[in-house]
Amino acid sequence: MRVLITGAGGQLGGALQRTAPGWAEISAIDVADCDLTDAPMLTARLVVEAPEVILNAAAYTAVDRAESDEDTARAINADAVGVMVEAMAATGGKVVHVSTDYVFDGTSPVAYRPEDTRNPQSAYGRTKAEGEDRLRPEDLLVRTAWVYEAGGANFVRTMIRLMNEREELGVVADQVGSPTWATGLARTLWALVEQGATGTFHHADDGAISWHDFAVAIAEEAHALGLVKRVPVINPLTTADYPTPARRPAFSLLDCSKTRATLGDRAVPWRENLRLMLEEEARLG
Repeated sequence: MRVLITGAGGQLGGALQRTAPGWAEISAIDVADCDLTDAPMLTARLVVEAPEVILNAAAYTAVDRAESDEDTARAINADAVGVMVEAMAATGGKVVHVSTDYVFDGTSPVAYRPEDTRNPQSAYGRTKAEGEDRLRPEDLLVRTAWVYEAGGANFVRTMIRLMNEREELGVVADQVGSPTWATGLARTLWALVEQGATGTFHHADDGAISWHDFAVAIAEEAHALGLVKRVPVINPLTTADYPTPARRPAFSLLDCSKTRATLGDRAVPWRENLRLMLEEEARLG
């Protein structure tokens, strides 16, 4: 099967390439190869690549910058998805699109199911929801959250850097969700493609935590592996203590039971995957 991976230089794009199964004939593009905001360029590239499946791991993910740059975020997160869908409709192919917990408003008392009503509260969330709306019933949508990977630009590696620079830091404690190891997400995406899945699914690691909880665990696990010199004091902050241009969902836990039932695999605890990522980070040096 000919599979085109977009966003090849990103965390998920890289993980998809590393975990690709033998049946997939891979091609991959990134921003240096094709400007997704240029619809004619993207259309021409899709004609050349002639994929049967597009795994769209490309996204405008600068959540705060999107508040003042919504047009660019929309061009990448929505308009480019529409171009991909049109191309696949013409050839009988499928788009596999990755979206976000930010399409929800964060007011639910329970984990969000794939079919729950969306109500994005930020430009990033709005443009990602618009991208979802471009998909057809025969396409595949997978929402995820808090993605991180060894060697990438993410919360885990930022925390490690700050922990080695400071003896004390503060992290927001009133935003709850679950982290996602990009390698685990990539494996789920490949498994869903292999099964021919269509419709909407969720994937995140198992367990509900705050960013503060996550930072504490990062400190403990990273210290045990020698990635940080000492465990710093990590003070809990409120969202009000740490204002940002974009509004974050206070509770954005994703219900992944449909995905796990479809694939017949287990929900992996977030700390287990964090440890695997940090072990890889230690090997990378």
